[in-house]
Amino acid sequence: MIGIGVVGYGYWGPNLARCISETDGCRLASIADFSPAARKRAAGRYPAAEIVETWGDLIADPQVDAVVVATPTRQHFDIALAALRAGKHVLVEKPMASSSREAVILIEEAEKRGLVLMVDHTFVYTGAVQKIRELVTSGAVGEIFYYDSTRINLGLFQSDVNVIWDLAVHDLAILDFVLDTCPLAVSATGAGHIKGSPENMAHITYYLEGGATAHFNVNWLAPVKIRQTLIGGSRRMIVYDDVEPSEKVKVYDRGVSIDGETDLPGSTEALNRMRLNYRMGDIWTPQLSVKEALLSEVEHFVQCVENRVKPMTSGLSGLRVVTLLEGATQSLGRRGQPVEFAGMREAS
Repeated sequence: MIGIGVVGYGYWGPNLARCISETDGCRLASIADFSPAARKRAAGRYPAAEIVETWGDLIADPQVDAVVVATPTRQHFDIALAALRAGKHVLVEKPMASSSREAVILIEEAEKRGLVLMVDHTFVYTGAVQKIRELVTSGAVGEIFYYDSTRINLGLFQSDVNVIWDLAVHDLAILDFVLDTCPLAVSATGAGHIKGSPENMAHITYYLEGGATAHFNVNWLAPVKIRQTLIGGSRRMIVYDDVEPSEKVKVYDRGVSIDGETDLPGSTEALNRMRLNYRMGDIWTPQLSVKEALLSEVEHFVQCVENRVKPMTSGLSGLRVVTLLEGATQSLGRRGQPVEFAGMREAS
């Protein structure tokens, strides 16, 4: 049975620990947190687990075969690298590292030692996102025209990362999984309105192959919580609303087509001869798995460790997402000047 240790028992760590305790084929061997209050909570909830103060002690424990990193982003690299060097498999919270350089080092270390390196891109394991990928890859949506996402709410303000690294990371992981494409460039604008805090709002546009675009609106300073994504295709359109208690995904058989022959493309006469046909078809809601995404993710991690296979959200997917975050941050600092991702596909 695989012994798993969780580093960090603050915000997300308790959820990971719970799912580990509920997953067959593994056991919660240890929990590490510097906070006495957090250790007390963990000990009360998991009396059979070893509760330690430092992550170094957890990694050194021979009963720990894999390490789950649930700490602030700035600590991900050091903990994950130490765990890999100690021969432990690693599941690291998003984003996997603070830079693409760090992400590459982690990937190389895992490959060198034949270890599993997986990133906690939880939304990839939801029934909604799995279904959306199925619809896109099957061709049911047709050619992708745009991907438009809004992820806004009031708080939770972070001190070590801006709103792009905190919120847009989810949408980028979904985009990477659903469209399986590497953006060509990015343009981002944003602002910070709380003194001493990083940017709390941003608008980001990624330019995709074939002329499609992906736009993200992320904001910590909004009066309402919205988690909505629109995907427009040549055949169908998708609305994904994660706040909906049910029917999170709706598929619209709607769109526009152009009829009419043109003698001189681009000319006034040709444009006048075009006819736009609006298709207003059915709306349907596909059946989705209701299984908890984080539990599915932990089960997948255990299976990957047992069988030594590459996870759906591997280190490479984590690297692609971090690279996209870096590009958006660079553009943000340049007031929206586009940043190109030359060679990103080859690097992936």
